[in-house]
Amino acid sequence: MSDLEHKCTAAGLKMTEQRRVILQVLDTSEDHPSVEDVYERAKGIDSSISIATVYRTLNLLDELDLVIRHEFQEGYSRYEVNWDHHHHLVDLETGEVIEFQNEELEEIKVKIARELGYELVDHRLELYGKKIKKS
Repeated sequence: MSDLEHKCTAAGLKMTEQRRVILQVLDTSEDHPSVEDVYERAKGIDSSISIATVYRTLNLLDELDLVIRHEFQEGYSRYEVNWDHHHHLVDLETGEVIEFQNEELEEIKVKIARELGYELVDHRLELYGKKIKKS
């Protein structure tokens, strides 16, 4: 049983075979798949999976905070398992999503919240850019 599956059962989510396949797809994804991506990959494992099942499962996982839903200004959602804290830089020309961590940035965010009289409990940061062309 994967860590994600353990977290789902601990949260009281019934584990059907179709949900297990969807979890497997999410667990092994190295990108940020859309609903359609998850559906196509899951369908390759279990042809009985419907897109409605994928939508319902992803919504449940999002509600349980086990996945993170991203918009990335594309008009559709992408998903990733909620394992480690990181940020994203989205290439506006290619759509590539680059994950990064930066300790200095983490400290700045906490400092800003404290200066405004708050304790930082959650946040999301997405950067959008275009690759600098070398001349």
